[in-house]
Amino acid sequence: MSPRMWRSEGERAAVWPGRGWPLGATWSPESTNFAVHAPRATAAWLCLLDDEGGETRHRLTEQTLGIWHGAIPGIAPGTRYGYRVEGPWDPAAGLRFNPNKLLLDPFARAVSGSLTVDPAIFGYTLGDPEVMSLADSAPYVPVGVVVDEAFDWGDDRPMRRRWRDTVIYELHVKGMTALHDRVPEALRGTYAGLATPAVVDYLKDLGVTAVELLPVHQFVPEPALAQRGLTNYWGYNTLGYFAPHNAYAASGDRGQQVTEFKAMVKAFHEAGLEVILDVVYNHTAEAGSLGPTLSFRGFDDSVYYRVAAGDVPGEPAPDTYWDVTGCGNTVDAANPFALRMILDSLRYWVTEMHVDGFRFDLMSALARVDRRVDMGSHLLTAIGQDPVLRHVKLIAEPWDASMDGYRVGEFPPPWVEWNDQYRDEIRDFWRNHSPGIRQVATRLAGSSDLYADDGRSPYNSINFITAHDGFTLRDLVSYEQKHNEANGEANRDGTDNNRSWNHGVEGETDDPALQAVRRRQAANMMATLCLSNGVPMITAGDERGRTQRGNNNAYCQDNETSWIDWRPDDAWLDVYEVTKMALRLRREHPALRQRHWFEGRPAILGGPKDLAWLHPSGREMRPDDWHDPDLRTIGMFVSGAPLRSPGPRGEQQVDKSFMLWFNATWLPQSIELPENDWVQHGTVVLSTDVKLPVGTEVEAGDRLALGRRTVVVFRES
Repeated sequence: MSPRMWRSEGERAAVWPGRGWPLGATWSPESTNFAVHAPRATAAWLCLLDDEGGETRHRLTEQTLGIWHGAIPGIAPGTRYGYRVEGPWDPAAGLRFNPNKLLLDPFARAVSGSLTVDPAIFGYTLGDPEVMSLADSAPYVPVGVVVDEAFDWGDDRPMRRRWRDTVIYELHVKGMTALHDRVPEALRGTYAGLATPAVVDYLKDLGVTAVELLPVHQFVPEPALAQRGLTNYWGYNTLGYFAPHNAYAASGDRGQQVTEFKAMVKAFHEAGLEVILDVVYNHTAEAGSLGPTLSFRGFDDSVYYRVAAGDVPGEPAPDTYWDVTGCGNTVDAANPFALRMILDSLRYWVTEMHVDGFRFDLMSALARVDRRVDMGSHLLTAIGQDPVLRHVKLIAEPWDASMDGYRVGEFPPPWVEWNDQYRDEIRDFWRNHSPGIRQVATRLAGSSDLYADDGRSPYNSINFITAHDGFTLRDLVSYEQKHNEANGEANRDGTDNNRSWNHGVEGETDDPALQAVRRRQAANMMATLCLSNGVPMITAGDERGRTQRGNNNAYCQDNETSWIDWRPDDAWLDVYEVTKMALRLRREHPALRQRHWFEGRPAILGGPKDLAWLHPSGREMRPDDWHDPDLRTIGMFVSGAPLRSPGPRGEQQVDKSFMLWFNATWLPQSIELPENDWVQHGTVVLSTDVKLPVGTEVEAGDRLALGRRTVVVFRES
């Protein structure tokens, strides 16, 4: 231990015994209690930092059940702090204690500062991982902040909107407003910027009901990325699971970010918008065994990370992590304390920060028992039993970076899932690569093949066509190849399985005819997404033609490549209008967002089928039609008289009936509206076909020419 870390008896006496709970820094006017888990450490110091770069170290003498704790009187909110921990240095055994490294409290409620890449941030000597580094990391690492949690929530309460009434808008805190001319310049790219009327009113007008924020837990860039002059823009590199990312706060990083985040949530709730967080509990920013020592690793490596199996059965391999996240480490959610940290973090964001749900990045990595994905795993079971967490929105990304981690359709209630099969098959349909219509119809109706067999509902499918990773919608219809050169990885990063179509020209074009085709295709996909059974998720900016110039992995592009351009000059506002209309139809008509599965038979005796699939000739689809590889046009009749779902008081619900036509062929398609006993007249209420505009009246038996690559929706009139 460095001699300069010793302090006098008088200074040590300033530490009261405190208590071992709650973990983190708990402020009160009298004193602040500090508690940190480091069961195999031999000594721990609380380090208080002043604005002049000074550091006062207080040795913690109390340890309870592996938790070092103490209380310091007279600490003001906004005080910065960290820890230094002493113990064995034995990397082969997973022991990497190094008191020369200032550690961030894993339970810190706020974080101040940023990470500077320097040899001092590594626990070992660069070039020799077995030798402990003696360099002091304090000048280069972010630190914790003591926070006063008080906030006036007023009458803010959880909305708990039903899944079938939910429309998700996936956005990036900074990217949403960094270029927004109607957001005050000082607030752009911040939580406060999101809370402005310019953003809130836009989202309400569009018709979404929930924002899903890309990671807002405190994160840092990977050292290798920072050395290339880039950063982790998306934020999937978490360092603090209880702290809102400080760079997104307009008001400061000494606890102000906590208040600003709460004010943002309150503003969204007042507008009727729920807040869902994209959370990354599957790995941390410390990466593999050669990564930096910033927090978890310095307190107890074995608590947080899974180790790989060694040559000797039952024994860990020396200095090796088991990685199914592709990020160097995998958090061990089966470890009791790591599990506690995750659950405490989730509850904190629900109870203290008032968020409405979570989307779990690479959830399969967290659902493992003895390295095998297990739907009865510790974390899934604990969340399902938790009286707070089981009632919030829980979304699984049902895969990880391994082959055996792909588990779409398998997560138990109350979980819903990102459905990448919907994404792939709808993309293929609109680019004429679908092997027929059968699977497309299944996706339109809610993916019963994935979710009906175990009693779940269509809303267990989060339907999406694009997400933050991959092409934007505009790029999906403008590029066939990725163009990621700016990422500095020689265009090797990002998927090659884009299922995109440039319509004959790679990239942007001035050809008005080609532009029109692309915009129509984008509108087709947005309409399909919004009117499919299940929960639609829209990627921010897709509804107005946001482009990343062909970059399908813009995780490191904190610039105009990723930010939304709000200027009307190049915006696809026609796509916006189609999206808005589709969401309005969905919102106003329960027939288009049903809870129960369609059964293809009448809901009441003598009534129409609840769902009928129509051939362009006007008849119902026959068994052999479903196997016709050349069929690219289909009609979907959805009956609203009555619905299978009862109303809130058990009453029978009646809605308008709809007929939706999807034509993915490159030629106009003649369709016949079937003669029937239930719907005789209809009106076009949504159309991407200029020859069948909204307001067109039709009757049963009419023969119509459906334009090439179009969606037309008729509503009973």
